[in-house]
Amino acid sequence: MPHRTGLPHRPAQVSEEVCAASELLEVLWGRGQEAATFGGVSPSQLRALLVIEQQEGSNLRSLGEALGSRAPSVSRLCDRMEAMGLVQRDPSPTSRREVELRLTRQGRELLEEYRVIRTRELTAVLERMQPSEVAALAVGLTAFRSAAAQRIGGEGNAVARLRDDVADSA
Repeated sequence: MPHRTGLPHRPAQVSEEVCAASELLEVLWGRGQEAATFGGVSPSQLRALLVIEQQEGSNLRSLGEALGSRAPSVSRLCDRMEAMGLVQRDPSPTSRREVELRLTRQGRELLEEYRVIRTRELTAVLERMQPSEVAALAVGLTAFRSAAAQRIGGEGNAVARLRDDVADSA
């Protein structure tokens, strides 16, 4: 049952709205993605790069937990990203059996380019909204970011940047 404002207020209803919004975000981001220098990056590779950026120096197990993927899949994903020059694996100083994952300069540049494209697309949408709607969205996204960061394991830079970008747009 909608709240008096006509907006959904139960988690299941809000989840449907968030899913619908995220699908539109994917369409918006996809529009500019093909123009990116590194257009051959898959959505799963992009998600992995964002997690590695947030958890610089993490291992394959940590990446797999954050992505909800199994070790063999994560290892193959990292193999492809390493071959593309986006990620490097360094020996762990604490365990000879583990490696630490780090973004290369090219990986960082790719994420920055995607952020520029995404920011441009989001700004075009936010400019169509009323200032009070943008402010309410910023408050809601701040709470959402915090809850999502707890779920995936930390207040990473990429997740925090989302809050900052939205707050700056308000």
